[in-house]
Amino acid sequence: MTAPPTGLVGVDWGTSNLRAFRFGGDGEVLERRESGDGILRVENSDFEATLKSLVGDWLDAGPTTPILMCGMIGSRQGWREAPYVACPADLDGLTRQVVAVPADWADIRISPGLSHLTDGGVADVMRGEEAQVFGAVDAADDALLVAPGTHSKWAAVRQGRVIGFKTYLTGELYDVLVRASILGRLMDGEAPDDAAFTLGVERAVATPGLLGLLFSTRSEGLFEHLPATALAAYLSGLLIGSEVAEGLRSQAAAGPSPAPVILVASSRLRRLYSTAFGLAGHPVSRVIDGGDAAARGLWRLHEAMT
Repeated sequence: MTAPPTGLVGVDWGTSNLRAFRFGGDGEVLERRESGDGILRVENSDFEATLKSLVGDWLDAGPTTPILMCGMIGSRQGWREAPYVACPADLDGLTRQVVAVPADWADIRISPGLSHLTDGGVADVMRGEEAQVFGAVDAADDALLVAPGTHSKWAAVRQGRVIGFKTYLTGELYDVLVRASILGRLMDGEAPDDAAFTLGVERAVATPGLLGLLFSTRSEGLFEHLPATALAAYLSGLLIGSEVAEGLRSQAAAGPSPAPVILVASSRLRRLYSTAFGLAGHPVSRVIDGGDAAARGLWRLHEAMT
């Protein structure tokens, strides 16, 4: 049986990882591949060879096969810099800023990222998550989309447009505190501990101001209120709980009607964030896998371009 032809190769290329999707002509994902070749791990920045090695056998239409990429591949450290589209932004706005990458073996393009400037003059940017946003919401949707990770993104969507967003350094801060601060000295591993995580979330939700809580990770261990094996989970609860509480307060201040929360996350983060939202009194409305959202968003952008 002959395999369906490739209608699009979609690529979500971040700092640490690379994932690619082969689409049929109707938008169905026919095949997926993943690699650890994030942009900072590509030797000599040879992005073309890296991409061709991963997806070259998918290019059944040769040089006319469309490849649409999103993520840090469009940053200054990537293959070719793509601009940022200022919020409020929709798919049509992204299509006008897509950047072509010269190549004689495929029709390669890079999607722009998004930027946001708050009323207080604070700038924020995203690259890659915009594909997840437009893959997770429909044209008429109002939603609060939360994509947790190293740098968690909270995007406010109204009628399918990204009105604004905010980045939380939750994942990276956890890693720094565990690896390079005194808080990690008493920890024994990073095994899940639901009770310790819940305690951290509850304290963070009840006590605005993360800085006044962080040192309790050490003091709870010193006085053996928590075992050393539970301290990492407790710290995770403090950080995620603080993110969720602050994010929900910001959304409440923006309008009287809280939008339904769509969580875009892997299985582990999905469980942790769903727990935190529940403890904060705002349960998640819908959950979608990050890869599925990115794939759907890349296809929708491709459709909007054609």
